[in-house]
Amino acid sequence: MSAVRHVEFHGSAEAALSVVRDSDTILVGGFGMAGMPVTLIDGLIDAGPRDLTIVSNNAGNGEAGLAALLKAGRVRKVVCSFPRQHDSYVFDELYRSGQVELELVPQGTLAERMRAAGAGIGGFFTPTGFGTLLAEGKETRTIDGRGYVLELPIRADVALIAAHRADRVGNLVYRKTARNFGPVMAAAASTTIVEVASVVETGALDPENIVTPGIYVDHVLDRSASTKKNRA
Repeated sequence: MSAVRHVEFHGSAEAALSVVRDSDTILVGGFGMAGMPVTLIDGLIDAGPRDLTIVSNNAGNGEAGLAALLKAGRVRKVVCSFPRQHDSYVFDELYRSGQVELELVPQGTLAERMRAAGAGIGGFFTPTGFGTLLAEGKETRTIDGRGYVLELPIRADVALIAAHRADRVGNLVYRKTARNFGPVMAAAASTTIVEVASVVETGALDPENIVTPGIYVDHVLDRSASTKKNRA
């Protein structure tokens, strides 16, 4: 008989993030600010781990979320698709001064590398980046007359994602585009920590709408519990 997977529920970011350590590789959900786990990121700043490698679509907006984590000096390296945008000045300054490393990965390749990690795939060939600087040092192959580049999975110690609701066994549903990278990140990390707007009883979520099964979830930060506590 197999054991039932245990998901831990927390009312504070501090408790949810207790497993994060210095030098961890952390997947951070979000497309810009849509779906970014801001509460968890703020908690990570307070928790104090350093020399982190952050994998995300962007490298921060303004001085909130990832930008705040970068500004606090906690990040050693950023792996992302879009490091520069009109309000990414925190990352820009750190990168130009040599205080943070950058690995640029095309967006589709980024998503597929994480998906490959979650699916147990050892690598895949993609035409994206072939013949460019992004292919330097990587294995290439010609398949049916077209050039391809071998890309390897991105596995991580921790994933920080945001979802709309969770049930008591950790099943997740998302809200529209806030879903973005959450599902592939949850599967690609050894430990997944998710912040949700609310937690419902098991069976309350429509099984057809569950995107991330609870088997991929380890810790849940219930923001509604935190709000109720602050109001008390």
